[in-house]
Amino acid sequence: MRRDGYFDEYLGWYCVDQGEIEGKIRKPSLDILLKVRTDGLWPVDEKYESYSEDDFFDVIEYLYTCVSEPVSGSYHNFSDCGMHWEIFDRAKGQNTYVQRVNEVIGLYCEPFELSDSGEVLRAAEEGFQSLFEANAPTSDPDIQTKLSGAVARYRRHGSSVDERRVAVRELADILEYLRPNLKIAIGRKDEDDLFNIANNFGIRHHNPSQKTGYDAALWLSWMFYFYLATIHLVLRKITENS
Repeated sequence: MRRDGYFDEYLGWYCVDQGEIEGKIRKPSLDILLKVRTDGLWPVDEKYESYSEDDFFDVIEYLYTCVSEPVSGSYHNFSDCGMHWEIFDRAKGQNTYVQRVNEVIGLYCEPFELSDSGEVLRAAEEGFQSLFEANAPTSDPDIQTKLSGAVARYRRHGSSVDERRVAVRELADILEYLRPNLKIAIGRKDEDDLFNIANNFGIRHHNPSQKTGYDAALWLSWMFYFYLATIHLVLRKITENS
């Protein structure tokens, strides 16, 4: 994409006559430092071998802000210099960038995806993609905010086990808020089990009797999807009955 001019508008390009021509971002090394808060990431083609996983994903997100599709310009004939692009389409460039990046990071040992807004997120586990694509069927702004926040916290690249535990706790809090309506979607025993899981596995209400000797990452993944699916189910039932 670099050779095709997708980063020329923001990161500049090289001309055989004029040398390095600045883009809208005059000093990319300083810009990425200020935005990502990590030193030693630029230039990419010289530094990429030393990237950590988080560095790699941070750079992907940074480049999303720097990409635009070249639309028109003039061809510089001297020494076959190439196109000097003048007009760009940022939305189309970002869309193409997302598609290209996802072709690669979707094959990673733990699949990730670049969202349409430029965030690297954990890809949904098989069978759960629709949960992330569907809008929560509620007009309650508090539920919408808390639900989207929990999902973003859980899926965010680099999120720690503790951060994912907080995300699951936030989903449990939503279910607590919806508790008066749970009976329209699930039975009483299932309702009790729903909260026993959160209360007895170190998610809420910490006490010495809680179970902690378990694979946290595995259990948190299961609880996250279980709670998220239950929330969507209850909200849909509420909508149907209203």
